[in-house]
Amino acid sequence: MTTNRSSRMHSPHRQMTIDAFSRDVFGHLPRQDQRRWAETYLRGLIGTPGKKSVRRMAAAVSGGPTASQSLHQFVSASPWLWDPSRRALADWARQRAAVRAWSLVPVVAPKRGEHSVGVHRRFDPAAGRVINCQVGIGLLLSSCCGDVPVDWRLHLPEVWCRDQQLRRRARIPDSADARPLWALGVELVDTQICRHEGPPPPVVADARELLDTASLVNGLSNRGLKFLVTVSGTLVVRGGPHLGSQRRVGTNSLAARLCVVDRRLQRGAPSLVTTARDRHRNTAAMWTLSGPVHLPHGQQTMRLLAKWHPMHPSPARVWLTNIADIDELQALVHTQAGVGAAMQTLRERFGLHDFEGRSFPGWHHHMTLVSAAYGWHRLSGSAPDRHVPTDDFTPPLGELQPAGS
Repeated sequence: MTTNRSSRMHSPHRQMTIDAFSRDVFGHLPRQDQRRWAETYLRGLIGTPGKKSVRRMAAAVSGGPTASQSLHQFVSASPWLWDPSRRALADWARQRAAVRAWSLVPVVAPKRGEHSVGVHRRFDPAAGRVINCQVGIGLLLSSCCGDVPVDWRLHLPEVWCRDQQLRRRARIPDSADARPLWALGVELVDTQICRHEGPPPPVVADARELLDTASLVNGLSNRGLKFLVTVSGTLVVRGGPHLGSQRRVGTNSLAARLCVVDRRLQRGAPSLVTTARDRHRNTAAMWTLSGPVHLPHGQQTMRLLAKWHPMHPSPARVWLTNIADIDELQALVHTQAGVGAAMQTLRERFGLHDFEGRSFPGWHHHMTLVSAAYGWHRLSGSAPDRHVPTDDFTPPLGELQPAGS
């Protein structure tokens, strides 16, 4: 499996202008002005430097005095469906690059105040403290050409689901309830399974960020999916006879034991685990893949993958997987690293955290448009201009009604 994530296909049939792409992804919108504002928002996300506030994007793509208001109404108030656009974006991405994995990634967006939908106080490991934030989770299609987000779920704490006044104010639908991130992740996977033709690709996730590793991997296993999930060193598993005589041990302890076993293998001991050097990067890292392990009270057969340095006694990182091919696993680990880079770009250049509205539909509209803008940037085959707006596109401001109806 190749992991050349920087490779790009530049054949002429892959070149696509923003307006043609917008028609593909947002052509289902029932009104012409909605379709035009979708394209305007895309251009704003792509061409506006810095923070992607509605006001700054409107100024970047149009000189009209009502552009800011209309963009805000289109995203926060206009009742358009986001699922058809997400399905179209996923189809468009799959046509341009073979999908190697479905990557689940949580998103923590710091917020001020208490009015943004789903906002709550939560410990953020990245910040090292409790912050006021929205929390969501996305599914990205990962390929050798990049990682494109195609679907999202917003985590709603209990207080937002119990309080009917909050629900009405944020326009939270009756179908939305308080579910943990791992369950929302599995729901995202279920949606892709329904839309995917052929065997689904492996699922890659960092279970440390989804809080309940056992529930996540059991959900994926029960669906017959291959997976690779990063796990905490304190996760308890049951090892086979040569890995602890069915004792329950932490993954870091067990992975460190595998590293010791690997050193014995290098001296000619019988093979109990699979080991390999990093074949995708020129580093001294070693990989160890265990024999069968199980979660407590679980029957699914899994393995531990550990990455370690020959001079260090403990592994640098540990994964839980049901895949037995160590080359495939190395490639998926490097896919996971690419997803992290994509998320950073989405935050810094495409306004992932910059939604200014308060409604549940508005959050989903913004995330859909951000996903589309990044997808076009990554896979269109075009070199996105920093200031995309002017010559070939001018919204007919004088002819449009506000986009909120």
